[in-house]
Amino acid sequence: MSQSITHSITAPAAKSGKPNLQAWYRPTFSPEHGVYVVLLVSFLTGAAATQTWTQMTTLALICAFCGFQAEHPLVLQIKQRRSLKPRFLVWGGLYAVVSLAIALYLALHYPVLLWLYGGASTAFSVDAVSVFWQKQKSVANELITFAAVCLSAPLAYTATTGTISTIAIGLWILNTLFFSSAIFTVKLRKLKISSLIPGLVYHAIATVIIAALYWFGVLPLITALAFGVVLLKFGLIVWQVEWYRTAPIQFVAMLETISAFSFLVIAALSVLPVCLTTEGK
Repeated sequence: MSQSITHSITAPAAKSGKPNLQAWYRPTFSPEHGVYVVLLVSFLTGAAATQTWTQMTTLALICAFCGFQAEHPLVLQIKQRRSLKPRFLVWGGLYAVVSLAIALYLALHYPVLLWLYGGASTAFSVDAVSVFWQKQKSVANELITFAAVCLSAPLAYTATTGTISTIAIGLWILNTLFFSSAIFTVKLRKLKISSLIPGLVYHAIATVIIAALYWFGVLPLITALAFGVVLLKFGLIVWQVEWYRTAPIQFVAMLETISAFSFLVIAALSVLPVCLTTEGK
């Protein structure tokens, strides 16, 4: 899952040619910086919508983080095919145990979270199969991947409030559509996928969906307008498409990161009260 997001948001991490020399006891950390941004921004928008921060919110953040970290070594193990790598299995299993333990604890308090867990599990299964068949870079799989990571928005909301509401679902859709834009922009840097048409079609459809969410009262106006950040980014890329195709990857990553945190500021502030409260439960 994290592998496909990285190709959409940041430069691929350097691959180690000798994974067998890495000691099994050395922790694995995903080098996919783009996924950290997606996870953090989505979670914070969901937390902002609750207008409070509790111990359950903190646990949900740890759960999401460990779940993401578990996915990375397990996917690497799948890529090994017949070769078993103890380091991947040990740390993937450890992260998974921590994530599942917290997820179970949260679900015992708020059973509605099981719906979110089901969605995340399904997405991971689809991604694992895609990795096995070397189809993880397909547009469909990347869309599923972004949707799965952006489930951290309703996770934060539900773990904090104990309920799931239309605003939580709306924020999930908003985050998914926002970050999925990178699938169609970063792929412009690849000579075999240089057409602007897929990106234009995607952003047109996404804009209609966001407008519908506002029209039906799922998202507040300012929150929906936060999607305008990605439209501005896409417009800039279309305007300077030749430069974008050859620009250093660091500039591309910087553009994606700046747009992501600009989106976060607008979306979070639009649902936050004047004063944020905290609770000890």
